[in-house]
Amino acid sequence: MTLLLEIAAPVASGPHFPLAFTLVYVVGFIAAVTIGSIAWYNSKRPAGWESKDRPDFVPKVDKE
Repeated sequence: MTLLLEIAAPVASGPHFPLAFTLVYVVGFIAAVTIGSIAWYNSKRPAGWESKDRPDFVPKVDKE
């Protein structure tokens, strides 16, 4: 039993979640928010937003 505890000790003291996975989640979230914002601004305006101007940083996407 002591041998198993000695083998598992280095594993338990290491990082639990790799940094690469965290970076992928953060970059993916930022990309999803950016793409979703562009899609929302290019969609039909919700009630009350019809007279609002499009922000300068949002590209115009033409419908085919």
